Formats: sequence, structure tokens, C-alpha cells
Amino acid sequence: MYYSSGNYEAFARPRKPEGVDEKSAWLAGSGLAALSAACFLVRDGQMKGENIHILEEGELPGGACDGLRDPQRGLICRGGREMENHFECLWDLFHTIPSLENPELSVLDEFYRLNKDDPNFSLCRATVEQGQDAHTDGKFALSDKASAEIVKLFMTPDRDLYNKTIDDVFDQEFYKSNFWLYWQTMFAFETWHSALEMKLYLQRFIHHIGGLPDFSALKFTKYNQYESLILPMVEYLKARGVDFQYGVRVKNVIFDLTGERKVARRLLLARSGQEESRELTENDLVFVTNGSCTEASALGDQTHAPVLNIKNGDGGCWDLWRGIARQDPRIFGHPAKFCNDISRTNWESATVTTLDDRIPPYIQQVCRRDPFSGSVVTGGIVTAKDSNWLMSWTINRQPHFHEQQSGQLAVWVYGLYTDRPGNFVKKPMKECTGMEITEEWLYHLGVPEMDIPELAEHHANCVPCMMPYITAFFMPRTKGDRPKVVPEGCVNFAFIGQFADTARDTVFTTEYSVRTAMEAVYILLDVDRGVPEPWGSAYDVRCLLDATSKMMDGRRFTDIRLPFTADLVRRKALKVASGTVVEELLKRYHLI
Repeated sequence: MYYSSGNYEAFARPRKPEGVDEKSAWLAGSGLAALSAACFLVRDGQMKGENIHILEEGELPGGACDGLRDPQRGLICRGGREMENHFECLWDLFHTIPSLENPELSVLDEFYRLNKDDPNFSLCRATVEQGQDAHTDGKFALSDKASAEIVKLFMTPDRDLYNKTIDDVFDQEFYKSNFWLYWQTMFAFETWHSALEMKLYLQRFIHHIGGLPDFSALKFTKYNQYESLILPMVEYLKARGVDFQYGVRVKNVIFDLTGERKVARRLLLARSGQEESRELTENDLVFVTNGSCTEASALGDQTHAPVLNIKNGDGGCWDLWRGIARQDPRIFGHPAKFCNDISRTNWESATVTTLDDRIPPYIQQVCRRDPFSGSVVTGGIVTAKDSNWLMSWTINRQPHFHEQQSGQLAVWVYGLYTDRPGNFVKKPMKECTGMEITEEWLYHLGVPEMDIPELAEHHANCVPCMMPYITAFFMPRTKGDRPKVVPEGCVNFAFIGQFADTARDTVFTTEYSVRTAMEAVYILLDVDRGVPEPWGSAYDVRCLLDATSKMMDGRRFTDIRLPFTADLVRRKALKVASGTVVEELLKRYHLI
């Protein structure tokens, strides 16, 4: 496998890999990574659909990319997916997956036209004092010291950030900035999370820094991620004969590790409570999604809080990874680094459905748009800046579900601090029923306090979801904790998804799932086509200058107070740049 850039290879169709007709594929799980791998096996690997077997423990495909109407509970969406134009592998895949609503278009065509016609941006990024605009006003509010800390992190080699936390590289002055408010709530970073992951995010999305305050960098699907992304892939695969098997858990993969060639030799399965064993040859390719951010999620309902009865590390996907890793931790990684501290990897989301016209006027007052227009509503999350839970909420284009009833709105709410009492509901979020979470949301929405209980009980329905491992991939790590997509020497085995290791890209994105799947298929089948490399904005001086200008909130280089010697160096540098293309660039990006 090799990386490529530009459209030369992006438009090329690879040759059929040698011997592919004799090969089969076994995929543990049916999340976005597994479905993407199956699509690449069919499209680029040209493997027969009937030779591809997707083994899913649950009743539905999609993994973390869910979205459904539960007859008992109501509308449920554990999370949402923010996308951008430089998800190179994602769009490489979806430009060939037909849309379900208009089969003449691809999913990418549909997505492209939607976001062209209805571009995303927010009119209110944060609130305070019960629904009042916090007036972050598109400013980052970074001090010179905080700015220097960001630059230092951006320039630090990966190896110097192994096992370090964000707290190790920033101080309270940085945490007081709007930049941290935007960053933390958009990406769900905590101060104890990995400084390395934060650096990778900075580098990966430096071209979108200017769109961070108002979310103009983001693009969204028409409906929830399950209906807009997962179902088209499932239909594409079923039409090509791919074998979906539900109620099947992959318990372990047994390897022959005695020689230089590492071979997966046996699958240990559980089907309907019965143990099974399937022997493998080198022509049986195995793809495992190791770890899951939504493993062991617990749902509540309008009158019940989620009940989380697990210990650190509990969950089928973690058991599978541990069973593989025990055979050789040097090549299969260390799952305990990510799943052994639920107190630092959990947060809670909730799907609130408004049932009539009583609550929507308060929503419109904050987001300044008609939530029933069918167009962009909040344009991304609105963060209640003074929320004890650090609550954020968003309303995407409505309806968000095909089965959503007319006159209802689907609202997604989440809180980062689940163990703190709320501002209105004096209980930790993790102990709250759906109705109580709605009450807290209505309080921060600006609903008069006397009206809150009645509106929460009779005019909305809320399904809370506690996710113990939702930010597990952000835990501090070192080299080797995450296994390579195809570990060294493996000839018929690959890891895919958020806990597989690949260069430069960032976890907690749809792109990462699709990228690891593409790399896995291309390596194991030796597909004669390049995998598009992550977008190189971190190496583009124009992007760097533009980001610098935006983060300085309109200030110029010459506005920054420097020690006398440093100021002399600055003046000399500007004099040298005078009359050159460097001066033109500095002027173009309003830095001088």
C-alpha cells in the first residue's frame, strides 16, 4: 500500500488483484469501518460478494452510527457526525455508493448538493444566563502566552507527547479562552486527555480554524447518520451478495505466530449461545474492529435514568481485543490503556423530541432560525457556557428521521461532566431521567422556571444514553498501544476502526474509520491504487498564515508585544520580506 494525492489515482480503477477469486473475508462487527472494508473489497478488490461475511453480534448494522425510532422509548441517536470537504477516503468511497432517495445520484452527489444549496453556519455558538447569547462573537480570545502554547504544541514531535495530557502542555490562561470553549465542546476533549491527539487535530484541521467559531467548516447529512450513510452501504453490499450474519459474536482470533509470517488460523464464535470454531487459511482475510466508543452504552427513557452496571474494561469488543493482544502485545497493542478508566472516558447524550408547538419558539429565539424550515437550524452545537454539566445541544435539518412525525423536532443534547449537579436539576446528569435532562436543557434554553416541569413532562420525550467509553480513544498513549492496521508480518489479518493505528489522521471521525478500512483492504489484497493521504494543510503556508490571522482575532504581527531583542528580529524579518512574495502573503492574510 502507498499514499497518493491529487486526482490522477483518485479516478483510476485498479486491476483485479491476483488470486482474489480464491479468497474470502470475515469481518467482526458491522460498524462504519467494517462496512467500508466490505465496500472496498467489492469495488476495488473485486472480491465476490458471497465470499464476504459480516459477523454482527447485534440485530442491526451501523455500530456507533445509529439512528432509529424505538417503539417503547422514542427517537434515539447516540451521537452525530460532523464532516468536511477533505475527508478524502470517505468521499472516495461514497462517490460510488448510490443514494437511496435518488439512485441516479451517489451519496456524495446528494451530500454535495445539499451543502451547496444550504451551507452550514451557526448564528449563536454559546449561551449564558438561561439562553442569552454569550457573545463569543467569532473571537478566539487567546492571550499571547496561550497562543505561544498552541504553536509549541503544533510543532512538537509525536514522540515528545507520548503519555502526556493536555494539562501537561496548557495552563489556566489557555483554558479561559474562547478557543478552548470551542475546541472542548466541539471535539469532546477533556484536560486529562491526550496532548498528542490534540496536536494531531490541530494539524489535521488547521485549514478549518477560521470556521471553528461559527461551524462554517462543517457539513452534515440530510438525515441521521444511520439513514444517510449506513443504509446506503448496506443496500449496496446486499445487492452484491454480501453475507450478513446477525447474532454472531467473534470471541477471539487464534494466530500462528511462530514464524515471520503471522497467520490468523481460527475464529472462535458464539452464535445463539452456542460456541463455534472456524478454521482459517491464508486465503481467509480477517478484519477486526478492536474497541468501540459506544460499547456497553446504557439507555434510559423519559422516566428512568440509564443504569450502568459494568466495571472498567467490560464489553465484548474489549474482550476480543484483549484475547488477541494476549497472544503478542508487542504487535497487537494494549487495550487497557483505553478502556480501564471509565471515569475519564464517559459522557452522556440524550435525544429530546419536542411533541408540539410549545418548546420550538424558545429554540428559535436562540438559534434565530425557523427549526421547521427543513434547512440548517443551529448549524452545530450551542454550548451553555455556564452549565455545570457543560451541556451542548444541536438541531440538524428537520426531519432528522424518516419516521419523525410532522410537527416534532429531534434535538441532540450532551454533557461532558456527568458527575456534577445541574444548575436547575440538582443531580448529576448520570442519575437523571429523560424528563430531568429535558428540564435542565429547557433551563439553559431560557424557558421560565415555573413552566419548565410541565413542558418537560408533557411536551417533550427524552431518551438519555450513558456511554462509558465514548472518548476512550483520547486517552494518553504511547507508540505501540494502538496496533497497526496490518500488524507487522500479518498476512491475512487487519485491525480497522478508531483504535487501529495509521499515520497523521485523527480519531473520532468518519474519515478515520473509512481510512483504516481502505488501508487494510489495499494491504491485504495488494490493490494497485494509492490510498489518498490525509489533507496536507499543515504543510501549506497559506493555511498556516490564514489560521494564524484568524486566531489573532484581527491583530497584526506588529501588535504583539515582544521583548526588545525579539522585536528587533521581527523588524529585520519584515524588512527582508519587503517587496517579496512573502510580504504579499502576509498582507493577503491581514498579518501586516
